[in-house]
Amino acid sequence: MGAVRMHEDELEIDVALVERLIAGRFPRWAGLPLRRLESSGTENAMFRLGTDKVVRLPRHPRAVEAIAHELHWLPRLGPALPVGAPEPLGRGAPGEGFPWPWSVYRWLDGRNPVPGRLEEPALLAGDLAGWVTALRRIDGSEGPPGYRGVPLAARDPLLREALSDLAGRVDTVAVTKAWEAALSAPEHTGPPVWAHGDLMAGNLLITGGRLSAVIDFGTVGVGDPAVDLIGAWCLLPAAARGVFREAVGAGEAEWARARGWALSIAVIALPYYWDTNPPVAANSRYVIGEIAAETA
Repeated sequence: MGAVRMHEDELEIDVALVERLIAGRFPRWAGLPLRRLESSGTENAMFRLGTDKVVRLPRHPRAVEAIAHELHWLPRLGPALPVGAPEPLGRGAPGEGFPWPWSVYRWLDGRNPVPGRLEEPALLAGDLAGWVTALRRIDGSEGPPGYRGVPLAARDPLLREALSDLAGRVDTVAVTKAWEAALSAPEHTGPPVWAHGDLMAGNLLITGGRLSAVIDFGTVGVGDPAVDLIGAWCLLPAAARGVFREAVGAGEAEWARARGWALSIAVIALPYYWDTNPPVAANSRYVIGEIAAETA
């Protein structure tokens, strides 16, 4: 999955290129075993370096800015969070024909949870709620605007366009009904709050069924924190959603906006990754089905 081309402007990134980059920038790590990781990630290529490091390189130009953003904010946020977070070990520079910065992190053990096949859904719901709550407690007064911290209505044109592309492939009537219900929810009126912005299964690691790490902070920022509740539909079964909602203390308006965020992310991603990223497409269909059933 990791080497599949997903974007028209995506670069070819292989082991040989990464070996040259490592040798030029971090000669002390040259010669360590290097292998590409299978990943459903859409923004970065991942390579395991030795036993305790991972190299992340942006796949396309729109992913470049997130590298510096993540490296700046991770040291400030990571220590305050209850489970593992990526630990930057080095900043890579353009070279060897690769035009963008890249990064090396300490390896985090664990595996991505699989929606519909969770070992301990209620316990994981509590873990995820605890993580979201801890992030929200961090002072956001000087935080940057979140990539997805905007009013939900800003997603409307993108969703409508994607939904037209999905005619005949999903229940567009049910999706439209659910989306318009979310749009009718009151907007966030409190102060901007920290949110990760992309708490999908691919950015979570579990060990023994429990949350052990959260990765990829490229979209972290402040705004409407409802976006960090998308795991209720992107990951958790219906029976565990109440546990999650109660633990984070989400009211009706926030929960409705969160459902809208989960739906919009799934619908917008689905036509784009339908053929090029089967795991993302499958998760998008799962989310759409869960929300359509819940709002029928």
